[in-house]
Amino acid sequence: MTIDEADARHHLCGALREHAEYVADRWVHLQKERAALDAGLTEAQLREEADVLVEQLSSGLHGDLAADRLVTAHAGLRQAVIELSLRRARGGAAPSATALAVLALKEALLEAVQLGTSDAASLYSAALLINRVLDAAGALSFATYVEGREEIIRRQSRQLLEVSTPVVQLWDRVLAVPLVGTLDTSRTQVVMENLLGAIESSEAQVTIIDITGVPTVDTAVAHHLMQTVNAVRLMGADCFISGIRPPIAQTIAQLGIDLSAIVTRATLSDALGAAIALIASPVSRTIPVAAR
Repeated sequence: MTIDEADARHHLCGALREHAEYVADRWVHLQKERAALDAGLTEAQLREEADVLVEQLSSGLHGDLAADRLVTAHAGLRQAVIELSLRRARGGAAPSATALAVLALKEALLEAVQLGTSDAASLYSAALLINRVLDAAGALSFATYVEGREEIIRRQSRQLLEVSTPVVQLWDRVLAVPLVGTLDTSRTQVVMENLLGAIESSEAQVTIIDITGVPTVDTAVAHHLMQTVNAVRLMGADCFISGIRPPIAQTIAQLGIDLSAIVTRATLSDALGAAIALIASPVSRTIPVAAR
């Protein structure tokens, strides 16, 4: 640590010790001016956040960690910055709001240092130290914000997939999954998980996958369907596919996709009728698929 950095730490630690309340209040005020409350944070939450961060910053500065490693290596300070960023990400704040929060803390800290000294050289050294520490905080904050938003997007996408692939009970021991839209790997996985879970909980004997709302069926979609059918059969249930419209039937034939091992029906009502007949005649469940 250089003499200048040691001097800057001395002044900054003194400012935080003597003016901690001022720094926290000033930081909250600056964030309010810059619309931090638009992120869904109350003034009380901002103040609590400020008190924690100022306390952890003071603790870190009293150690021997280098300024550019202080934020990432000091556990308490790192956690405070991460929580600040995640709170804003979950509140729907723009990335600029998090950046402005960090910049506002710079301003509040420099003002606090100015209350303790008017020496230009000391103020300059303190400003450099503040920039080094809070630039690292800004980088960590931005990275955390991005990861937090991506996690929220992934969770919301998963929820949308589950909503768009409902499992409904059409009859006693008969389940159906009406599919609408493109069927890709991620969605197939959700369909399979939901369907297998429903089979277990309802003790279903027949399931129907209705693809009336699926615009096209190619080799990949057919593969996904086969995987789902095989998984259903491993659970001890039969699986029908309904909604094979003429254009889709023609495409499947042209692509040479073999669905002969799967019971197919043109409409959902046809599939339901076949499912009811199958349940009503348990003996038929032992008949090979090709013979039905």
